[in-house]
Amino acid sequence: MAGTEIRNQTSMQKFILLGFPGTWYFQIFLIVVFLVMYFLTIIGNMSIIALVRTHPSLHTPMYFFLCNLSFLEIWYTTACVPKAIGIMLGTSQTISFTVCLLQLFFLLSMGSTECFLLAVMAYDRYLAICHPLRYSSLMNRTFSVHLALLSWLCGFLAISVLAALISRLSFCGPKVINHFLCDIDALIALSCTDTCFVELATFIVSIIVVVISCVITLVSYIHIISTILRIPSSQGRQKAFSTCSAHLTVVTIWYGSTIFLYVKPSAQNSLDLNKTINIFNTVVTPLLNPFIYTLRNKEEVRESVKKLLRAMVL
Repeated sequence: MAGTEIRNQTSMQKFILLGFPGTWYFQIFLIVVFLVMYFLTIIGNMSIIALVRTHPSLHTPMYFFLCNLSFLEIWYTTACVPKAIGIMLGTSQTISFTVCLLQLFFLLSMGSTECFLLAVMAYDRYLAICHPLRYSSLMNRTFSVHLALLSWLCGFLAISVLAALISRLSFCGPKVINHFLCDIDALIALSCTDTCFVELATFIVSIIVVVISCVITLVSYIHIISTILRIPSSQGRQKAFSTCSAHLTVVTIWYGSTIFLYVKPSAQNSLDLNKTINIFNTVVTPLLNPFIYTLRNKEEVRESVKKLLRAMVL
């Protein structure tokens, strides 16, 4: 009974999110930046989904996985940016523990799903470059759908364990979170119960999700680069590399910040630094992804856009 009562009290608690320090003019500047980036992120990722769905020539596994990534990015940034803007406006600085836990769960789950999706996309590029003659039979529609579903399922299941553990924490001290979102390190720092097991579980889940997916990606690219280097003509090497350069760019940006944030044995002392890296992960990266892919595959996308515009005019 006592344990249930403590958890009920915890679920009713409210936290105060500090957001970003600075003058009123700085807050307005950040609000405008966040709004513009959020708007461009939604438009960019929705445009990719719409373009792929309406153009048959883009109905390939690579663009199917890209649609999954774009769909994920829309919800990933939506889970934190509107709340962050409310915090900076001063109208929504408090958050209940239940809502805080839900935001943490969805952000980490979608982040984990992105890791798995990027690994699947690396494997897709490996099959396309290293086994081109068997690619269509190996990466058929059914298999690609299964891989995408598995990425989403594993991403959400992995974080369910952490969410269950965090929901059992109790908070009896200051309830101020130096962040613009509910961060796992911040909740661990505020808890007045022993968090060693939660920190260990966070580290293990991070290893499973981030490191394993990263290893799959690295192994795929080792084979890809080895195959590309064996292509005799420079034009052939350039063409082969262009099919995976966009993905490689996104992978480098994503894993660089994610490993820094989550693959560590304990909560870091510098929550301000975590806040800065989280801005990059939750606001900047979802905006960059559609532009990186469309620029790297600009000929393919440009032709599809031209055909779509001609169809709309006619």
